[in-house]
Amino acid sequence: MNSWYLKLMAAVILVFAAVFSYGKFGPGIPITSVVTQKQELFSVTGEGKVTVVPDTAIVSLGITLNKPTVKAAQNGVNAVISEITKSLKALGIDAKDIKTSNYSIYPQYDYQTTGGNRISGYQVSANLTVKVREFDKVNQVVDEATAKGANNVGGIQLTVDETKQKELLQQARELAVKDAKSKAESLASAAGMTLGKIVNIQEDYGNFPRPIMNYGAGMLAADSVAKTNIEPGSTDVTTSVTLFYETR
Repeated sequence: MNSWYLKLMAAVILVFAAVFSYGKFGPGIPITSVVTQKQELFSVTGEGKVTVVPDTAIVSLGITLNKPTVKAAQNGVNAVISEITKSLKALGIDAKDIKTSNYSIYPQYDYQTTGGNRISGYQVSANLTVKVREFDKVNQVVDEATAKGANNVGGIQLTVDETKQKELLQQARELAVKDAKSKAESLASAAGMTLGKIVNIQEDYGNFPRPIMNYGAGMLAADSVAKTNIEPGSTDVTTSVTLFYETR
């Protein structure tokens, strides 16, 4: 075999050996490492409150009649409901704001010591729920209803119109955010911290207290009720907001 061929083979072997050694023992391919840093957050809660006078009332009226027959009792209750509804519409109450509910019929018994109990008649009851959107008409609604035959006023619920509720809640939110920002700046200054941007907001949903004002007690006779005088008072719309800040 020629000497030049042997020299060529030896050179090739040396090259492969060098490449193998570098790959095994030499520096590897560099990998970029990513280090994440946890961002410290600072949170503070603010509150917002808007005081408002209720402008809407929900009045619960009851009609109960006892008659010898079911038909007579039903006719009597239906006639009272019809008269009340006419009077309320004349006051400007929309038909969609007058709702009949809890219509019930119960037999009445004469309890005998012997021979069993005997049905002596029937009691028919119904409720009317009236939404009064003009608060100055609440007293008239109650007086008209009792004059026309309603003999039970279960309660008057005072509230705020749905559209106005949204506006009031937005006002309360703005006050809550303003309060939270003021607290955050004051606390950060006292602690020697520097506030970054706001990264999150949480809200404790708004509150609409709805007080119930009871009117009378149980069954009422139409001629026994004095003129109604319901005052709206005031109620609070509240919310709280928590702001989360980055710190620097």
